[in-house]
Amino acid sequence: MIAVITDSTCDLSAETLAELNVRRVPLYVHFEGETLKDYVDITPAELMTRVQAGATPPTTSQPTPEDFSVAYREAAEAGADQIVVVTISANLSGTYQSATLAAKDAPVPVSVVDSKNASTGAAMLVRRAAAMRDAGASVGDVVTALEAMRDRLLIQFTVGTLEFLQKGGRIGRASALVGGLLNIKPILTLENGVVSPAGRARGAKKALKEMVDKLVAFRTEHPDGELVMSFLHIQDAEAADRVREAVRATGLEFRDLGTDELGAVIGVHVGPGTHGFYAFADPTPDLGL
Repeated sequence: MIAVITDSTCDLSAETLAELNVRRVPLYVHFEGETLKDYVDITPAELMTRVQAGATPPTTSQPTPEDFSVAYREAAEAGADQIVVVTISANLSGTYQSATLAAKDAPVPVSVVDSKNASTGAAMLVRRAAAMRDAGASVGDVVTALEAMRDRLLIQFTVGTLEFLQKGGRIGRASALVGGLLNIKPILTLENGVVSPAGRARGAKKALKEMVDKLVAFRTEHPDGELVMSFLHIQDAEAADRVREAVRATGLEFRDLGTDELGAVIGVHVGPGTHGFYAFADPTPDLGL
């Protein structure tokens, strides 16, 4: 039996993880003198509410190798004879390294996959891993499929305020001030697992148009297979709905996986009002998602 394990930055709910039969290893949120487990001791909504009320934004850290070792032992005790782990991008967190170090002494063979993504992007890989496991696929086939997925994922998002990017050191104070005054909305993506600028626009409407234009270009580059989409936000579900309607207006056909709210670990770096989408051009929908 193959066990699938992931970390909390996939932002899947406890209920969804239970349905998928996937174990979660939480990252840590260091906030107001406390060390809290992501999704266990604090929810994204609680964190954002406290930060908006004036609390100093928290910092985050990866799980320890021992955290993963515990998960590996529990999986083996539950009957697993092999384990597949899907982590947040190794360029965003040391989580992949912790999972890999723990694998050396695990009671059963462990294959660790760097999703090169975060949040919904990592969640798509987790869903595929669980679906393939349930269909009887081998670990080798699962890993090969997940690695192929990474190159066919597109994320586009913008932020509600530049404040969190500035506090996190991703933009300078002067850039944040000028950008705020001019209502500049940066458009961000992930390239090789690193948060990268994809453009910028003046105002939310133009930012939305640019994100959708990127999606149309992405679909042109990857015309084969099914287009699968998930819409994301932080405390602004209406903004995610506007993105969905803008995509529908293009005439693109897609399978809608729904709307997800980004978790505390990701949210602390971008802040409330963040919204956008993940898209996957799936050439093998028969593998499940």
